[in-house]
Amino acid sequence: MKLSKKTFLNVLLILFILSFFVTPLGYYGKLFLNQLFAQSPEIIPEEQREVLADYNWRLKNEEWDFFSFEKSKGKVAIVVFWASWKLPACEAEMRGLQKLYDDYKGKVDFYAITNEERPPVEEFAEKVKITMPITYLIIGDKSPLEIKEPPASYIINKAGEIVASKEGISDWNSKKVRTLLDTLLR
Repeated sequence: MKLSKKTFLNVLLILFILSFFVTPLGYYGKLFLNQLFAQSPEIIPEEQREVLADYNWRLKNEEWDFFSFEKSKGKVAIVVFWASWKLPACEAEMRGLQKLYDDYKGKVDFYAITNEERPPVEEFAEKVKITMPITYLIIGDKSPLEIKEPPASYIINKAGEIVASKEGISDWNSKKVRTLLDTLLR
Protein backbone atom coordinates (compact mmCIF):
# COMPACT_ATOMS: atom_id res chain seq x y z
CA MET A 1 0.00 0.00 0.00
CA LYS A 2 1.46 3.30 -1.09
CA LEU A 3 0.61 6.50 0.77
CA SER A 4 0.08 9.67 -1.19
CA LYS A 5 2.11 12.72 -0.28
CA LYS A 6 -1.03 14.45 1.03
CA THR A 7 -1.93 11.50 3.28
CA PHE A 8 1.63 11.33 4.59
CA LEU A 9 1.61 15.06 5.44
CA ASN A 10 -1.78 14.73 7.14
CA VAL A 11 -0.49 11.84 9.29
CA LEU A 12 2.57 13.92 10.23
CA LEU A 13 0.37 16.87 11.15
CA ILE A 14 -1.87 14.67 13.32
CA LEU A 15 1.17 13.15 15.06
CA PHE A 16 2.58 16.64 15.66
CA ILE A 17 -0.70 17.82 17.18
CA LEU A 18 -0.97 14.68 19.33
CA SER A 19 2.56 15.27 20.59
CA PHE A 20 1.27 18.44 22.26
CA PHE A 21 -1.00 16.31 24.44
CA VAL A 22 1.23 13.37 25.33
CA THR A 23 4.81 14.68 25.37
CA PRO A 24 6.76 17.51 27.06
CA LEU A 25 6.76 19.23 23.67
CA GLY A 26 3.17 20.23 24.38
CA TYR A 27 4.02 21.88 27.67
CA TYR A 28 6.96 23.81 26.22
CA GLY A 29 4.87 24.72 23.18
CA LYS A 30 2.15 26.18 25.42
CA LEU A 31 4.79 27.99 27.47
CA PHE A 32 6.26 29.48 24.29
CA LEU A 33 2.82 30.52 23.00
CA ASN A 34 1.94 32.13 26.36
CA GLN A 35 5.18 34.13 26.27
CA LEU A 36 4.68 35.01 22.61
CA PHE A 37 1.15 36.35 23.03
CA ALA A 38 1.55 37.99 26.47
CA GLN A 39 1.13 41.74 26.51
CA SER A 40 2.54 44.39 28.80
CA PRO A 41 0.37 45.60 31.68
CA GLU A 42 -2.02 48.39 30.69
CA ILE A 43 -0.77 51.85 31.65
CA ILE A 44 -3.57 53.74 33.36
CA PRO A 45 -4.04 57.37 32.28
CA GLU A 46 -3.01 59.83 35.03
CA GLU A 47 -6.54 61.15 35.60
CA GLN A 48 -7.88 57.61 36.18
CA ARG A 49 -5.22 56.34 38.59
CA GLU A 50 -6.35 55.15 42.00
CA VAL A 51 -4.23 55.88 45.06
CA LEU A 52 -3.70 53.10 47.59
CA ALA A 53 -5.77 53.80 50.69
CA ASP A 54 -2.93 52.61 52.89
CA TYR A 55 0.09 50.35 52.90
CA ASN A 56 -1.00 48.43 55.98
CA TRP A 57 -0.87 44.95 54.46
CA ARG A 58 0.56 41.97 56.30
CA LEU A 59 2.44 39.43 54.19
CA LYS A 60 4.95 36.63 54.77
CA ASN A 61 8.42 36.39 53.28
CA GLU A 62 10.26 33.29 52.08
CA GLU A 63 11.27 32.40 55.64
CA TRP A 64 7.58 32.56 56.60
CA ASP A 65 8.15 35.68 58.73
CA PHE A 66 5.55 38.44 58.79
CA PHE A 67 6.35 41.83 57.29
CA SER A 68 4.38 44.87 56.20
CA PHE A 69 3.89 46.30 52.74
CA GLU A 70 4.66 49.64 54.48
CA LYS A 71 8.30 49.13 53.53
CA SER A 72 7.34 50.01 49.93
CA LYS A 73 5.74 53.34 50.79
CA GLY A 74 7.42 56.03 48.67
CA LYS A 75 8.94 53.44 46.32
CA VAL A 76 8.07 51.95 42.94
CA ALA A 77 6.60 48.48 43.42
CA ILE A 78 5.49 45.63 41.20
CA VAL A 79 2.88 43.29 42.66
CA VAL A 80 2.15 40.04 40.83
CA PHE A 81 -0.38 37.47 42.00
CA TRP A 82 0.60 34.02 40.73
CA ALA A 83 0.27 30.33 41.52
CA SER A 84 2.70 27.48 40.90
CA TRP A 85 -0.18 25.20 39.89
CA LYS A 86 -1.47 27.59 37.21
CA LEU A 87 0.81 26.40 34.45
CA PRO A 88 2.04 27.26 31.93
CA ALA A 89 0.54 30.77 32.26
CA CYS A 90 2.20 31.71 35.56
CA GLU A 91 5.49 30.11 34.57
CA ALA A 92 5.60 32.19 31.40
CA GLU A 93 4.91 35.35 33.39
CA MET A 94 7.42 34.54 36.14
CA ARG A 95 10.22 33.94 33.63
CA GLY A 96 9.78 37.47 32.24
CA LEU A 97 9.41 38.94 35.72
CA GLN A 98 12.66 37.25 36.79
CA LYS A 99 14.52 38.97 33.92
CA LEU A 100 13.07 42.32 35.00
CA TYR A 101 14.01 41.61 38.62
CA ASP A 102 17.59 40.83 37.60
CA ASP A 103 17.87 44.32 36.08
CA TYR A 104 15.84 46.36 38.60
CA LYS A 105 16.43 44.69 41.97
CA GLY A 106 17.30 47.28 44.59
CA LYS A 107 15.54 50.00 42.57
CA VAL A 108 12.01 48.54 42.44
CA ASP A 109 10.27 46.48 45.13
CA PHE A 110 9.06 43.16 43.69
CA TYR A 111 6.19 41.20 45.22
CA ALA A 112 5.56 37.81 43.62
CA ILE A 113 2.57 36.91 45.80
CA THR A 114 1.02 33.47 46.14
CA ASN A 115 -1.52 32.01 48.55
CA GLU A 116 0.06 28.54 48.51
CA GLU A 117 2.08 26.60 51.04
CA ARG A 118 5.87 26.71 50.79
CA PRO A 119 6.82 23.26 49.40
CA PRO A 120 5.20 23.53 45.94
CA VAL A 121 6.33 27.15 45.60
CA GLU A 122 9.93 26.31 46.51
CA GLU A 123 9.90 23.37 44.08
CA PHE A 124 8.56 25.63 41.31
CA ALA A 125 11.10 28.39 42.04
CA GLU A 126 13.95 25.89 41.90
CA LYS A 127 12.70 24.32 38.66
CA VAL A 128 12.20 27.67 36.90
CA LYS A 129 15.29 29.26 38.52
CA ILE A 130 13.38 32.07 40.27
CA THR A 131 15.71 34.05 42.53
CA MET A 132 13.44 36.99 43.31
CA PRO A 133 11.85 36.86 46.75
CA ILE A 134 8.52 35.06 46.92
CA THR A 135 5.83 36.62 49.08
CA TYR A 136 3.02 34.70 50.74
CA LEU A 137 -0.47 36.11 51.06
CA ILE A 138 -2.24 35.83 54.38
CA ILE A 139 -5.73 34.65 53.52
CA GLY A 140 -8.42 36.82 55.09
CA ASP A 141 -6.19 39.82 55.87
CA LYS A 142 -7.13 43.13 54.31
CA SER A 143 -5.26 44.24 51.22
CA PRO A 144 -4.85 47.69 49.62
CA LEU A 145 -5.17 45.99 46.20
CA GLU A 146 -7.93 43.91 44.73
CA ILE A 147 -6.70 40.32 44.91
CA LYS A 148 -7.53 38.84 41.54
CA GLU A 149 -7.34 35.34 40.06
CA PRO A 150 -3.70 34.64 39.13
CA PRO A 151 -1.97 35.72 37.07
CA ALA A 152 -2.75 39.39 37.77
CA SER A 153 -0.43 42.31 38.33
CA TYR A 154 -0.02 45.96 39.34
CA ILE A 155 2.69 48.60 39.09
CA ILE A 156 2.59 51.25 41.84
CA ASN A 157 4.48 54.56 41.70
CA LYS A 158 6.22 56.43 44.52
CA ALA A 159 3.05 58.41 45.25
CA GLY A 160 1.09 55.19 45.83
CA GLU A 161 -0.86 55.41 42.56
CA ILE A 162 -1.67 52.27 40.57
CA VAL A 163 -0.09 53.23 37.24
CA ALA A 164 -0.52 49.91 35.44
CA SER A 165 -2.49 46.73 35.89
CA LYS A 166 -3.24 43.54 34.04
CA GLU A 167 -5.41 40.48 34.51
CA GLY A 168 -3.84 37.51 32.81
CA ILE A 169 -0.28 36.95 31.66
CA SER A 170 1.93 40.03 31.47
CA ASP A 171 5.03 40.48 29.36
CA TRP A 172 7.34 41.92 31.99
CA ASN A 173 10.48 41.85 29.91
CA SER A 174 9.20 44.41 27.39
CA LYS A 175 10.44 47.81 26.31
CA LYS A 176 7.10 49.33 27.38
CA VAL A 177 7.48 48.12 30.98
CA ARG A 178 11.15 49.09 31.18
CA THR A 179 10.41 52.58 29.82
CA LEU A 180 7.61 53.00 32.37
CA LEU A 181 9.85 51.88 35.25
CA ASP A 182 12.68 54.17 34.15
CA THR A 183 10.22 57.09 34.05
CA LEU A 184 8.80 56.23 37.50
CA LEU A 185 12.28 55.92 39.02
CA ARG A 186 13.34 59.43 37.92
